[in-house]
Amino acid sequence: MSAKVFLVIGLVCAACISLFAAAGAAPAAADPKHRIVFEVTGDGEELWNAVLNNVENVRMAFGPENTEIEVVAHGKGLGLVMGSNRGQQERMKTLSDSGVVFAACQNTMTRKNITKDQLLPFALVVDAGVAEVVRKQEQGWSYIKSGA
Repeated sequence: MSAKVFLVIGLVCAACISLFAAAGAAPAAADPKHRIVFEVTGDGEELWNAVLNNVENVRMAFGPENTEIEVVAHGKGLGLVMGSNRGQQERMKTLSDSGVVFAACQNTMTRKNITKDQLLPFALVVDAGVAEVVRKQEQGWSYIKSGA
C-alpha cells in the first residue's frame, strides 16, 4: 500500500475516534435525577432497616436533591407502612419529609382487610404494588428488590 492510502486510513480512524469521543461527551440529560423504586415484599424489622439503609445510602451517594425515590410495599412487606410499625416510623417520617415516597398496595390492603387509616399518615396508596413497580420501570426508574 502506498503512503497516501495509510494517510487516508489514519485520518479516517482519527475522525472516527473524535466522533466517538464527542458522542460520549454529550451533555447530560436536562434532568439528572436518579430515580429509584424499591420493592418491599418481606416482613420484619431487620429487612425493613436494610431497605431504609439502602434508601439513605443512595441519597447520600447521589445527594438528596439528585434522587427521586419510591418505596413500594406489598404482600408481607405491607407491614413496613403500617401504623403499628413503631420501629421505623420516625426514620421513615424524616425520609418522607425530605421527599421519599412510601406506597402501600391497595390489593394487599383489600386482601388483609386493612384501611388507609391503619397506615402511617404519610403513606400513599397505589392500586397494585406490582403495577406501580412496572410503571416506574417503564418510566426509566432503576429497580431494587428488597425481601423475599
